[in-house]
Amino acid sequence: MTASLAHSLITAQTVIPKFGHADSCVRQNRTFCWGWFSDHWSDVFQPALLDHIKLTLIAVVVGFAISIACAIFAYERGWFERPFSVFAGVLYTIPSLALFQLLVPITGLTELTVEVALVSYTLLILFRNTLTGLREVPEDSREAARGMGLTARQMLWRVEIPLAVPAIIAGVRVATVTVISLATVAAFIVDEGLGAPIFAALQSSFNTEFIAAGALAVLLALVADALLVGVQRLVTPWARAGGTR
Repeated sequence: MTASLAHSLITAQTVIPKFGHADSCVRQNRTFCWGWFSDHWSDVFQPALLDHIKLTLIAVVVGFAISIACAIFAYERGWFERPFSVFAGVLYTIPSLALFQLLVPITGLTELTVEVALVSYTLLILFRNTLTGLREVPEDSREAARGMGLTARQMLWRVEIPLAVPAIIAGVRVATVTVISLATVAAFIVDEGLGAPIFAALQSSFNTEFIAAGALAVLLALVADALLVGVQRLVTPWARAGGTR
C-alpha cells in the first residue's frame, strides 16, 4: 500500500509543472507573470519568434513566386485559370493538421513538410489577387501604352503589373497573416515557432507561457501587416496622390 502511494506521488510529480523556487506569481499560476516572461525571453520566446518569422518568410516568398508566375500565365492564357484555381482551392480547404499528416509519409517530420503545407495555403489567395489586379487595370492605360509603341510584354511589366500592385499586396497581406496563424500548428511536426511554447503551456496549464506566445503571434501578424501597408504606400505613390490605398 505504501509502495503504491509512493508510486502515485512520483507519477503526480512528473505531471504537475515544476516551477522550482519561482516567485508567488508563478507558483500561483496567475494570468501573466512578467518576471518569468522577461527571464525566459532569450531562451524560449526570442528563438521561437525568430523561427516563426523564418517559417513565415519562406512560405510567403515561395508562394508569392509560384502564384505570380501562374497568375501571369493564366492572364496570358485564360484556359489555365480554372485548373489552377481548382487545385489551389482544394489545397486551401484541407485542414492544416490533415495536410501535415498527408505529407509526413512523403517528406517526414521535417521543416520541408511544414513549408510545403504553408506554401499551399498561400497559392489561392495570391493567385486570385494577382489575376484580379491585372484584369482591373484601366483600359485607357493599356491604350496609352500601345500608343507609345510598347509591346505586350513591355506593357505587362511596365504598366499592368505596377498598376496591379495594390491588389497583389492586399493578397500578400492576407497570405502573410494566414501563414503566421497556421505556422503555430507546425509545432506538431517540428519544434519550431511560437507553436512550441503554446503547446508546452497547454500541457502544463501554465498561463503566462500560453498568453505570451499567443500575444507574440498576434503582434507579429499586426506588425507584418503594417509593414506591408508601408511597402504598398512606398511603391504606389500615385495611389497616395489620388487619395486611395
